[in-house]
Amino acid sequence: MLYAVVLIAILVTLLGVSIYRSLGVKTKADFVVAGRQLTWPVLVFTLLSSWIGAGSLFAGAENAFKNGFASLWLPAGGWAGLLVIAFIAGRARRFAQYTVPDLLEARYDKFARLFGTLAIVIAYTSIVSYQFRAGGDILHLIFPEAIGRQEGMYIIAVFVVLFTALAGMSSVAYLDLVIGLLVTVTACLALPLLIGTAGGWAGVRAALPETHFTTLGTLAWYQALNFFLPTMFLLLGNQAMYQKFFSAKTERDAKLSVLGWIVGTVVLETVIVALAVVGSSMYKDAVPREIIPVSARQGLPALLGALLLGGVFAKVISTGNNYLFSPASNLIHDIYHRFLNPQASERQLLLYSRLFVIGLGVVAVVLAAHTESILRMALYAYTVYGAGVTPVVLAAFFWKRANARGALASILVGTAISVAWTYAASLEPTTEFLRLAHDVDAVIPALIFSLSALVLVSLATPPPPAEKWQTVMPAA
Repeated sequence: MLYAVVLIAILVTLLGVSIYRSLGVKTKADFVVAGRQLTWPVLVFTLLSSWIGAGSLFAGAENAFKNGFASLWLPAGGWAGLLVIAFIAGRARRFAQYTVPDLLEARYDKFARLFGTLAIVIAYTSIVSYQFRAGGDILHLIFPEAIGRQEGMYIIAVFVVLFTALAGMSSVAYLDLVIGLLVTVTACLALPLLIGTAGGWAGVRAALPETHFTTLGTLAWYQALNFFLPTMFLLLGNQAMYQKFFSAKTERDAKLSVLGWIVGTVVLETVIVALAVVGSSMYKDAVPREIIPVSARQGLPALLGALLLGGVFAKVISTGNNYLFSPASNLIHDIYHRFLNPQASERQLLLYSRLFVIGLGVVAVVLAAHTESILRMALYAYTVYGAGVTPVVLAAFFWKRANARGALASILVGTAISVAWTYAASLEPTTEFLRLAHDVDAVIPALIFSLSALVLVSLATPPPPAEKWQTVMPAA
């Protein structure tokens, strides 16, 4: 009963925030970038909540259950990316558009916008799909007799679509503020109590193999890169992040938000991995991806366990909101408004924005119904985006010689190899190539070929005019 009360209270709070914020949405700018009024404290928690969702709480926990603290290679890629982002945030706010494809067209051309949009839609819809799967798992754990995993998945999908369609970025950002505070506080309180339940740190060490407490564990060095690189390159080009910077009130707010994000991410992701490792020492028969919800339900005092489980559930909603909103804004802004109906009224744009949210939500549900390993789906989505979009985004900010032809080649090659390599890895390893595809994640070949295409084609063709690179780079 306590778990149901906490969950309902959280949902009512989130719905209230969404409805309240929706009252102020009058234009496309309100829906897509919250009227560019977000201050740095709000930005810190919306960045934290959009980054740490089912990918960390379920895929990261699944990884920690199997590999112990060596699983920190997965979030560490994001930490490395944040150090670079600290130099980009101010420039991104100065650019002050709506989406990453806006940046791609301004810096390259309309074809980079179009194909960049397609890569984003593929990757982000995949990310939304495993948020739905994770939410269904949580509802089943809370109500095992009443709600199955599949039914739970449909219920969470309805909530995510509803919250996202109501107010767009304004809803997303302020929901994240509430959810980020809840999860950060409860997770940090839960860790020492869960260690105590496990018999102290000595009990945790005694129950798990020694490899769970080493830098690489049982991973080979290239397997560590399989985890590190996808998260690093997803973060570096992450459209959900850039949209937050575009939504900042000032350049100063954008820069300050990164500092808070760095601290929050390192602390919270380390705590999440530690919770999963400690939980795996006690609940060895649990489904690996569900180890944190199981630990909250069985290993913590009832109220704290209910709050943590409710926070995890809210985190899934938050990340689903972010990654559903982002491709929907691409379709409305970068396809419909840019190419199909440039004269569309604000009313039309808001209507179609909400319809695209619903449509992509349906696609994500279909994908979720065929997803078993959240970790595998997460790495696939990260790789498609990281190899297909991130190299050209970074080049836009740091390399004056990058041109439109190089950018298009990079997007097409990176996306195609990501999809093809992942498909090859799903086949029986009957040949040497298929065995290689099983052992080496798609991110390594996809990044190599994507970066090579960007550099070689850019150098082999005329340089871009100065006004192209000056849109996001200082002239000096």
